[in-house]
Amino acid sequence: MSRLTGRTVLLTGASGGIGAALCDALVAADAWVIAVGRDAARLDAIAARHPPGRVSVVQADLATDAGRDALVASVSRRDITPSVLVLAHAMGGFGLFEDQSAEALRALVDTNLTGALLLIHALLPTLRTHPRPAVVAVGSTFGSLAFPGFAAYSATKFGLRGLMEGLSREHADSGLRFQYLSPRATRTAFNTPQAEAMNREMKVAQDDPDAVAARLVAAIADGRRRLQIGWPECLFARLNGVLPGLIDRNLRGQLAIVRRHART
Repeated sequence: MSRLTGRTVLLTGASGGIGAALCDALVAADAWVIAVGRDAARLDAIAARHPPGRVSVVQADLATDAGRDALVASVSRRDITPSVLVLAHAMGGFGLFEDQSAEALRALVDTNLTGALLLIHALLPTLRTHPRPAVVAVGSTFGSLAFPGFAAYSATKFGLRGLMEGLSREHADSGLRFQYLSPRATRTAFNTPQAEAMNREMKVAQDDPDAVAARLVAAIADGRRRLQIGWPECLFARLNGVLPGLIDRNLRGQLAIVRRHART
């Protein structure tokens, strides 16, 4: 029996690549899933893969107050409310910072950081009515190691990691668990063609989304506070914390490649 058996999980970003794989993996772990995303047709297709009622769907844009309010209202009307919140929604942001518009930067922050922060705040009272509640943020290697071409995206993921770390310490004497789990590059439509081309030139390893989802669900069930998937990414993330100059020198040698693909 899985530790997630019978639990209701609210999963954001369920219409994305990792999110869809996570939905399947959570159902395989015998959880009930409230799948949230922007793409209604994709959500319906994901739900149709599973027994009736196992996956319920809510279309919402979590970057907006209206979208978050609608989701919270939908959750409050349910007979069984979620005991686990998994934040897998995100917007990519490959490009040189100076080339990105103010509107694009605002959308990136609103989606990746502000939307997640405010949704956690709104749902904490509901989560705390359950035994063993958990909030899980799907992060990124770039939440521990800022990469050129992803400065703004990295900032949102650093912020999300800081939020989860702070909340975990703020609730250390309670039963409420906060987990920050970080995949590395994953083969999904999340990456732009330019980012994919850069990854190929740099020989960046990319994981299968189903394999990533399996690792994430296992970590959720085990209650792991932190996880960085992949080698050498887990080493580089640690080195960046203690020897950032070493990482600076390594990345400086790749700047020309980043700039070329970012401006393709």
